[in-house]
Order: sequence, then C-alpha cells, then structure tokens
Amino acid sequence: MSAPAPANRQVLRLLIVEDQIDLAENLFEFLGESRYALDFAADGLTALHLLATNPYDVIVLDLMLPGVSGFDLCQRIRRDLQCDTPIILMTARGALADKERGFECGADDYLVKPFELRELQLRIDALYRRYTPRKAGLEAGPIRFDPGTLRVTMNDREAELTGIPARLFELLIRAYPNFLSHEALSEAIWGDSSGDADGHSLRTHIYTLRQTLQRALGHSLIRTVYGRGYRIEPPAGDQEPQA
Repeated sequence: MSAPAPANRQVLRLLIVEDQIDLAENLFEFLGESRYALDFAADGLTALHLLATNPYDVIVLDLMLPGVSGFDLCQRIRRDLQCDTPIILMTARGALADKERGFECGADDYLVKPFELRELQLRIDALYRRYTPRKAGLEAGPIRFDPGTLRVTMNDREAELTGIPARLFELLIRAYPNFLSHEALSEAIWGDSSGDADGHSLRTHIYTLRQTLQRALGHSLIRTVYGRGYRIEPPAGDQEPQA
C-alpha cells in the first residue's frame, strides 16, 4: 500500500508499520492529503525489505506486530541496517518501563494510543526538522555518499549508483568503519537471510558495485572480510581482495 504526495510541495516520505488495517487506512487518509508520500508494511520483514530498498524521512512503527515485536524491529533497524532515520513508536503500552525500553532500542519518540492524528503529524514534522541536517551526506574518509541522489564522490570524481548496489553501498558506508555480515546484508536487501542462501546474488551485486566504483572513481572501495562479510575501505588502506 502506498500513497503519493501532492505535487509542488516539499515531500516527506514516511513508512507506516502497522498491522491494524483500519488504523493504517486512517493514517493514509489523514496524512495522504498533505505533503507526505506514504508506504505501508503490516509486518517486520516487509518493513525491513522496504527500508533496505527505499529512503524514508520518518518511520512510524507500531509495537504489537506479528512475528517480530516493534521493539525488536526498532533494534534491528538501528543495528543490522545501520539506519538512523527517526522512528516514532506508537502503542497502547504507556508504562514508563515500555517507554524506557523503546528509547533504549533506538526510538526517537513514543506516542501512546489513542492519539489525535494531528499530534502524530506534529511529531513527524518535528522529527524531520531535527533529522534533516544529518541527511546531507554520509562519509568514510574521503568518500562521500548522498542518499538522496545516490551519488558517491571522492577526490573530485563521482559515481552514480542505482538499485540494489546503491542500497548495499549505503548500508556499508553507514556501518563504516565496521563490516556488515553476509546475513545482515542479505536480510536487509531481501527481507530474509535465507532468501540468498548460497550468497550468489549478494556476490553478484557486490561485484557490480565494485565495477561501477572502479570505473568512475578508480577504486572499488569494497573489501571482503573473508568468511564474514564486507566493509568500505578508503584508498589509503590496503587493496581489497575480490570476491
């Protein structure tokens, strides 16, 4: 489910993660008439897949989800996807211990049901204003990546990425200087680490990403951590072994 935003206005892209269809429809009806473009996920795996393949300005996340709780999903968004998009948790659980757990999992705001839709809108806008300055670009040494344009720049040279290679690069540069495991990358891209059980698809996309970066920037930038995963390596480091 998705809803476009009106033309000629600044667009905020939202991901609504909510398994109650009636509430989701109310949110779409209220926010869809304003300056928002909305995507919808009814469960955690769908949400992870959407986050791995699309940029969002704010995530509105229900706690009571099928399969994986909102607490666990929030933690995985921060830890596995290395995603710092602001998250609003919404739930009927208003105890202080629940709020404390939510913030410890990486949430930026906590809204207790029932609530006025206008209050949610105000909180979305406030989070977006605070978050916007941090979205200008991601850096790893001399490497800069703009999630908005999907452009990588280094030493006055530029590469424009697309599709899954662009998302892989964003995940890796967000994790820098740490590596990301094969399992974390596969789950982020395909929504389930078993979706690429033999790693062939992941290796193919990493190879495509390296080739694009090598042609445009003169360096492939992605190092294999053998038996573990991949990480960004700026040119000053050792030359990376190829997968």
